Amino acid sequence: MTTSDTLPPLREVIARHGLAARKSLGQHFLLDRNLTDRIARAAGDLSTGTTIEIGPGPGGLTRSLLRHGATRVVALERDPRAVAAIRELAVGFRERLAVVEADALVVDVASLGPTPRRIVANLPYNISTVLLTRWLHVIARQGPTSLESMTLMFQKEVVDRLVAQPRTKDYGRLSVLTQVVCQVARLFDITPTAFVPPPKVVSTVVRLVPRATLPAAADGAPLDLKTLEAVTAAAFGQRRKMLRTSLRAVFPKPGTVLEGCGISETLRAEELEPSTFVALATFKPL
Repeated sequence: MTTSDTLPPLREVIARHGLAARKSLGQHFLLDRNLTDRIARAAGDLSTGTTIEIGPGPGGLTRSLLRHGATRVVALERDPRAVAAIRELAVGFRERLAVVEADALVVDVASLGPTPRRIVANLPYNISTVLLTRWLHVIARQGPTSLESMTLMFQKEVVDRLVAQPRTKDYGRLSVLTQVVCQVARLFDITPTAFVPPPKVVSTVVRLVPRATLPAAADGAPLDLKTLEAVTAAAFGQRRKMLRTSLRAVFPKPGTVLEGCGISETLRAEELEPSTFVALATFKPL
């Protein structure tokens, strides 16, 4: 019976499949078992439902997920070299590991297996925020049961933005979108030397759990995250300007909307709480 402890070393897998990391794919492989095990533990109970991994590469984190009790791992990979490496791993784990050769930017993660679904991944840096925003839309559209949690690795500066509070330099559009949909917890940093090849930045693992109840409009209609994106993009696109000016891109008469929401038109975007942006995005005139 195959176990993750009887598999060949990851560096051997990389050499055999010609898996030199490609910058165009944002690849930086994490080979340290202690760190991949730590990420797997941070993801919580993996014994039910589906654990989705994005960009497994040679399979370091995949092995840790299996080692820590994941009964069903779906590895989503677009690099044919890595697909071959992970399929080789899947042979030994049969029903526990499935490989999907596809681009994560176009796949509906909520269709990849039975609930509870969770995503655990060392995300490619070059598309990490695009992927996160896509998954936030999935949760907002399909409800908090579509994804139980997301345990993800980003560049540290991205996590700084995810957890940022109002009136700080890192607070912006991504902070609002993420915090409206999820509870966010920074977990731990990983130094560049842990990766092959080493990135130029520190990485950080974060855990996101969808809120049990997502915000809704005053009339009870679900929050349209696209509208919230438009409002925050306008507000933070001119973050040093007052809201009465920055919101002209989305509201013909921003003063009327701000007054209707009880917001001073002389405030700036960085001074508003995420809930206040929700009020703007769901405003309906009387």
